[in-house]
Amino acid sequence: MIKLKQPVIVEGKYDKITLENVIDTLIIPTNGFGIFKDREKCAMIRSLAKKNGIIVMTDSDSAGAVIRSYLKKIIGDSEIINVYVPQLKGKEKRKSAGSKEGFLGVEGMTPEIIEEALKKSGVFCDKAETLKKITKADMFKFGLSGCKDSGEKRKSFLKYLSLPENLSSSAMLDVMNNMFTAEEFATKFSLWRDSC
Repeated sequence: MIKLKQPVIVEGKYDKITLENVIDTLIIPTNGFGIFKDREKCAMIRSLAKKNGIIVMTDSDSAGAVIRSYLKKIIGDSEIINVYVPQLKGKEKRKSAGSKEGFLGVEGMTPEIIEEALKKSGVFCDKAETLKKITKADMFKFGLSGCKDSGEKRKSFLKYLSLPENLSSSAMLDVMNNMFTAEEFATKFSLWRDSC
């Protein structure tokens, strides 16, 4: 069991049940898009975020991205760590049909995949150890934003890192800064470029 100090925000009750077998912390389901109308839950999440920050682990599909974006707005400047599960094709055992985009959600992930996603997001890193941050200028320099083919480059690089391919440049920057120092990012980018 992995003990975390921050609460984890997930989409639904089945995601919560899956995570309860892997992590020891407060797990709060948004009830999907229900979070948009639940002022009390939003206020609670905002309050928790001010104290220790929050971890967000939604499905790696467009609905999950919308919920992440909304959570970022409601918590303001408080710390948010986005944990992304890989985009794996399939459907959960309890469902008769797969999701709209055909990917497994958080509830369909194994404990090993969840632990790896937590590691990749930097949840276990001491923030004091973080060296130089990756900047928007770095993203531009590597052609991952502001260029004609930035979207395709970003998609390919994210796939190489086993992260959701639909991240915007801003979302990608947040994720990269939780996963890598600027030097590690440059090394990963070079390895990806050399493999193309």
